[in-house]
Amino acid sequence: MGFYEAVVRPLAFRLDPEATHDLALRLISTGALRGKRFAHEILEQELFGVRFANPLGLAAGFDKNGIALDHWANLGFGFVEVGTVTPLEQPGNPKPRLFRLPKHRALVNRLGFNSEGCKLVASRLAFARPGIPVGINVGKNRDTPNDRAANDYLRALRTLSGRADYAVINVSSPNTVGLRELQERQALEDLLSQVSESLPDVKLFVKVSPDLTPSQLTDVVEVAHKRRLTGIIASNTTLQRPGLEGESCPSGGLSGQPLAPLADAVLEELYRSCDRSMTLIGVGGIMNADDLFRKLSLGAHLCQIYTGWVYGGPALVPQLLKRLVARMEAEGIRSLCELRGSAVKP
Repeated sequence: MGFYEAVVRPLAFRLDPEATHDLALRLISTGALRGKRFAHEILEQELFGVRFANPLGLAAGFDKNGIALDHWANLGFGFVEVGTVTPLEQPGNPKPRLFRLPKHRALVNRLGFNSEGCKLVASRLAFARPGIPVGINVGKNRDTPNDRAANDYLRALRTLSGRADYAVINVSSPNTVGLRELQERQALEDLLSQVSESLPDVKLFVKVSPDLTPSQLTDVVEVAHKRRLTGIIASNTTLQRPGLEGESCPSGGLSGQPLAPLADAVLEELYRSCDRSMTLIGVGGIMNADDLFRKLSLGAHLCQIYTGWVYGGPALVPQLLKRLVARMEAEGIRSLCELRGSAVKP
């Protein structure tokens, strides 16, 4: 057990989860928290015209407003996704809205797209020197009805997308009332057609829920191909409580270790269903190097971590990458391309 897990985390976990998160983010933004980078040529790849030094990025939700962009590379991340950012500033849901489940190495959040708004985030992006690829994750404002959601996504993307390497349409958060309805086939097609036609040069991803039925997931895949999206992110948090049945649990989206089987199943099905030109980003339940290896072997081109990093601490990412390389070399796997999808049966 390292210093973070033995000393820092027990102290931090005595504090309110959201207050701890905000404090950690402020410390990172000053450069006070640093880790050791790990580089290896086996981890390098180029996807949709962007070079990635390694496949493990910071998931959306941690640095929602892009205040620490210059420092994520120093903690070993291969890329960072900012957001979710809404067009207008909004406070999100009432507190408390972030909860730890240490026994299960999980978090539950019902933040509700708390955001400083796209203009302020764009100004930070303009002056940032992150040193790694940046994605921007956008959502609609809470009070915007779904039939006008496209206007919100377009407004945010027009303000932000020129500052990022890719953009994500978030229609899968469980914490904004009615948002997940935008994953339904006709609603999603209407939304993505307006966005993709208005912004044809933006590398667009859609982030999906782990709670979709097989037929709903098929619809998402077909729409994503029809609208020539760059990729799909699997997955967001879940409203299910796998492994927590019978326990008292706060309402909201569950992330961390219990999410892994659900997120992995969605990722595997996407790999089976999608053209090989579609970039897949796997997120949900990465707690150790074996989890990272599994995501890649199920078809992910890139992976993201959030809850695992909260539990593992600032030294986690380089550790995972080093162990990933060691396992790849031990198994005779020479590249991420060779690893990708290797666990998926035809």
